[in-house]
Amino acid sequence: MPVDSSPSREYKKPPEGSLIKLFDPWKSPFCTCPLKYSLNPYTGCAHRCLYCYITSYIPDAFRARPKVRLLSRVERDLAKIDLQLPIAISNSTDPYQPLERVRGDTGAVLRLIGSAGGKVIVTTKSDLILRDLDLLSSMRAAVMITITGLSAELSRKMEPGAPLPERRLRALCELRGARVPVGVRLDPLIPGVNTDREGLLRLLDRLAKYSLHVTASTYKPRADNWKRMKAAFGDRLRDRDYSERVGRTRYLRRQMREELLSWLKEEVEKRGMTYATCREGLPELQSAGSCDGTHLIPLDKH
Repeated sequence: MPVDSSPSREYKKPPEGSLIKLFDPWKSPFCTCPLKYSLNPYTGCAHRCLYCYITSYIPDAFRARPKVRLLSRVERDLAKIDLQLPIAISNSTDPYQPLERVRGDTGAVLRLIGSAGGKVIVTTKSDLILRDLDLLSSMRAAVMITITGLSAELSRKMEPGAPLPERRLRALCELRGARVPVGVRLDPLIPGVNTDREGLLRLLDRLAKYSLHVTASTYKPRADNWKRMKAAFGDRLRDRDYSERVGRTRYLRRQMREELLSWLKEEVEKRGMTYATCREGLPELQSAGSCDGTHLIPLDKH
């Protein structure tokens, strides 16, 4: 069921130079995200995923570094935004990459947001999020864990700096056990690499034990990440499969993505989870209150 993501009321636009910004994924006509803010505690991401798109707009993108005066700027921004809107952490860089283990900036940001009465949707590939389990369970928060398959070998090759899938599944389990609403992003789905149906069914069987929701998204190549992926996977990636363009974005051909994502919807819902896609032009496949997991955020603190 399509969800109307258009704003229904006035909101406070953050001033120029704010770290908390209104989320706008390149004005994609396929975006169905509800109105929300976006905050990245770090610049750059050491997970170094081959398919990552941030190398097209962040210099030295795979070198993580802290934001200057992060906490004072976030505190200032929180006083100026509409706290009824959720804050997405993070959209460009993982908030729980290795630098967080040393600095704890994401945890500090969450404490500020919680103290201000704000709400968050956190997206990560890392079980390091468990360090903030008590904090997340005490505030209006939901978590989306990104998983691209169960294969440790594939993960090491495609996401060399990220925790292996079993660690992410453990994070799902412990978050759910602490009553933090949790969902999963299957993102990106790449035919020839991680869309074997038997493998996906095994993954869904594991996810159904912990996850409330699944958001699926196919690979959308850019020149830089396509070069990295082709170097790693060769002929398993075919240019003709990505012949569709929407604006400046290359897409898996509609017939291919519609067949894959429709099949996934049936299998996800069969296992009791809600389902959505991300920027696919297929809003009719959505059965959840949001495409991004923000519908999982509790209405009140626990």
